[in-house]
Amino acid sequence: MAEAEVSETVKAASLRLYELVSDLPRMGEWSPENTGGKWLGGATGPAAGVKFRGTNRHGLAIWMTSVTITAADPGSRFAFDVDFLGAPISTWEYTFADAADGCLVTERWTDRRPRLMRVTSIATGVRDRAAHNRRNMQETLGKLKAAAES
Repeated sequence: MAEAEVSETVKAASLRLYELVSDLPRMGEWSPENTGGKWLGGATGPAAGVKFRGTNRHGLAIWMTSVTITAADPGSRFAFDVDFLGAPISTWEYTFADAADGCLVTERWTDRRPRLMRVTSIATGVRDRAAHNRRNMQETLGKLKAAAES
């Protein structure tokens, strides 16, 4: 399975960073690919087992995903599994660790796509998903840092 991980030290409290990352409609402010999410089933915030609809874009391609939160530990960890048309796609995880000069935020992506889906880039136009996500994660954490430190 392919993986990517990026970390950034941010001069902000871990709880504040967790609140920013888990505020789904705002995710589009930091991510170059995800444009936000919408809570489903009457949910109004993050909790393990809660579902949301994610919306993404890359170039002209736009797609929605079904997402289930697997961890929602304020100030510590926010994680979720992504599915598309019933197939597993990925796991995303954000962890927050206190550091001497703020908080170390780590964003981690794990590819869960079935083999056939990994060899094609037709849907999103991305050939090397791990490298693509690593670049996007660096941008995401950079924008998150700028928002949290302003």
